[in-house]
Amino acid sequence: MKNTIIFRMQRRLKEVDSSKWFQGVVIAVIILSALLVGAKTHNLPAQAIVVLAALDVAVTVFFVVELTIRFLAYRKKPEFFKNGWNIFDTIIVIGSLIPSGGSGVLIARLLRVFRVLRLVSMVPELRLLINALIKAIPRMGYIALLMFVIFYIYAAIGSIVFKDINDVLWGDVSISMLTLFRVATFEDWTDVMYETMAVYPISWIYYLTFIFLTAFIFLNMMVGTILEVMSEEHENFRVESHGESREGGEPASRAQIEALHDEIAELKALIKQNTR
Repeated sequence: MKNTIIFRMQRRLKEVDSSKWFQGVVIAVIILSALLVGAKTHNLPAQAIVVLAALDVAVTVFFVVELTIRFLAYRKKPEFFKNGWNIFDTIIVIGSLIPSGGSGVLIARLLRVFRVLRLVSMVPELRLLINALIKAIPRMGYIALLMFVIFYIYAAIGSIVFKDINDVLWGDVSISMLTLFRVATFEDWTDVMYETMAVYPISWIYYLTFIFLTAFIFLNMMVGTILEVMSEEHENFRVESHGESREGGEPASRAQIEALHDEIAELKALIKQNTR
């Protein structure tokens, strides 16, 4: 009987946690939390500060309750911490419990700023984007390494050839790399080019080849890598959401599958109770 009650409570909590109205309330509270952080940066009267402090406490209490509901909705509690987003939310909520007075006032304020990031964990589409960016980092690392090699080669050439023209821009390799970053981002790069062309008329080849390699090839390779990973993440999200295989098949609702699992667990509990 006790197990049956626990299973029913877990099912009810999971229904509340996954309901659209509850998710909407959580998102609204996160936005309110962001507005509170912004409001505290202004010079406000004492009464307004008291009201904001009360709202901040209410938001913190709500986050604790919401996280507790989500934790209790799990049948196997250790599985809650296998989800990286749950760990992230837990850290943010625990950080919000740090008192904002005394020596920890700066840390408390900074941690309350990060509460806005909970919006990422609540919106599936934002989670999808973050997961895609994280998974794309290893692939982009090789492209970034190749870009660094190209930057270094061109910076060394620029420092050797153009140092006498402008020591501020081409004094050494590190300064030359900063100058090339300015060229790659098209920040008044023509001024730099015309200055060197006054001494070396064919130096435009140096700039155009560098821009072609960095801005047109390598950056587009990075964009293509991110798009490829995002496409894979969208496919995985579709499969997980509808409970279907990658080869296709009859789709099934994730909520229906979880409800079926809960019913099976309740039946097992009843059978064990009756056999005793």
